[in-house]
Amino acid sequence: MTGTNGGRLRTAARAFAASARSPSVRRVQLGFAGACTAEWTFTVVLSVYAFQHGGAEAVGLVSLLRMLPSAVLAPFGSALADRCRRDIALTVVSVARCGTAAGIALAAAAGGSEAVVYGLAIGSTAAALLYRPVSSALLPLLCQTPTELAQANVVRGLLDSISTLVGPALAAALLATRGTASGFVAVAVLSGLSATASLGLRVEEPERSAARGSVLGGLLVGARAAVQSGPMRVLTALLAAQVVSRGAVSVFSVLVAVDLLHIGDPGVGTLTSAIGAGAVVGSLFASVFVGNRRLASWFGVGVALWGLPLALLAAVPHEVPALALFAVLGVGNALVDVGLFTLVARLVPERELIGVFGLLECLGGLAVGGGSVLAAWLASATSLRVALVVVGALGPAVVVVSWALLRRLDDTMAARDEDLALLRRVAVLDPLPLPALEQLAAGLRPRQVAAGDTVYTQGDAADGCVVIEHGTAEVLGDGRRVAELGPGELVGEIALLRRVPRTATVRALTDLDLRMLDGDRFLLVVTGWESSRVVTGEHVDDLLGRYSPEA
Repeated sequence: MTGTNGGRLRTAARAFAASARSPSVRRVQLGFAGACTAEWTFTVVLSVYAFQHGGAEAVGLVSLLRMLPSAVLAPFGSALADRCRRDIALTVVSVARCGTAAGIALAAAAGGSEAVVYGLAIGSTAAALLYRPVSSALLPLLCQTPTELAQANVVRGLLDSISTLVGPALAAALLATRGTASGFVAVAVLSGLSATASLGLRVEEPERSAARGSVLGGLLVGARAAVQSGPMRVLTALLAAQVVSRGAVSVFSVLVAVDLLHIGDPGVGTLTSAIGAGAVVGSLFASVFVGNRRLASWFGVGVALWGLPLALLAAVPHEVPALALFAVLGVGNALVDVGLFTLVARLVPERELIGVFGLLECLGGLAVGGGSVLAAWLASATSLRVALVVVGALGPAVVVVSWALLRRLDDTMAARDEDLALLRRVAVLDPLPLPALEQLAAGLRPRQVAAGDTVYTQGDAADGCVVIEHGTAEVLGDGRRVAELGPGELVGEIALLRRVPRTATVRALTDLDLRMLDGDRFLLVVTGWESSRVVTGEHVDDLLGRYSPEA
């Protein structure tokens, strides 16, 4: 057991080292940390501002008013952002957040109209909702394997967790000493730092058609990708349950601190900081014990942990248990993040990824707003304890219903990992980032060829290629043997890339286990990236020189 734990700790340490070594990953992660810290600080400060000006009902209403327009616009904003480089989009979004937060600070300090504050809050929230889908779609482009992506998301989750701790703690300190205006100033500064982290960053992205479709068309493509896939539907339903609970917590944190525990306005920041502390613990747990294993199941556990503590809090309404239970919410948050962002990035084609993440942000924004209104209404119509129990039961109930499907998804992704490992052995595919390989792996089909049988015949039309998983084959040019191929080698790609008939016959020397690739999918992926296109061109020239019957 000690050896196993030691190996897990070494794996976790390598995850953090990998993020620190890569300048691009490091900058994306630091920018994300600044944006998340700004968001948590903003949520706490704005909730207290609303409570001071209108009570618990105002907290729920303001949450809905800022989330609803922002959530509706998020998918359109994501589709629009996808029409430019994602690194540039990150910087623009952070600058917009900085400007709106600065405007709110000025309005609050001058005692300006609440309508002005809330109107700017809608703009600030819209910018914040755009940051995550763009960042989430950018990070996979910097990874080569599923393990790298999971590790990057673990690090991202830890930074998110730390921001969940630091943001509310910063808000609590500023609220206790200087007031709400200073809290909004802090949001503006953090957003500016986030913009600085991504400024000048350049990441290779797949080429897109110069005649791109409309923003609405891009939105519809993302919507289809999100709803046509069974696994994506399951993940989306569970995410909805989690963010409803999250929205409710933004109200419950105020009501529990002020009305149940009687620890005042700074207690709102203290309770929310407990979520951050738990999230740090959860991220460390995920880095050591989760990794890239059974992510769908762990995601379900995380959703359940966003509900159970709320129900238990109704039975133990005391400060120390409340802090511990809010920390468990944070553990659930860490597990949800690493599972969701890794699985979605692997299930959705790269060209549709930012649209899907935008839709998930839309769902999240609507559900957060709905959850906050639901919590405020239940607390008013019944009691705070009843409201905690009702909302707390939602997440666990959805997880129980979905558990078998989550386990099945884990089995599917384990099989996909084996296909990716095979593709990584193909030298010509080495320049491709993980999203491109995922697209190829999703289309692999098995084929068995008996010893002595023909895989391809010279002169035939080319409609695909294969990767040898087990066995050996010979290449015959004009009837003469010119090469022998084995496991991990690609067969049939020359005719596809040159758009000509088969240039040679390939015959099995032993029984072959092959993985078939559709020609259209192969060409779309390997020619869609500049670095890959250069490598494949050199690869074909080399093969034609080596395997030519005249050579």
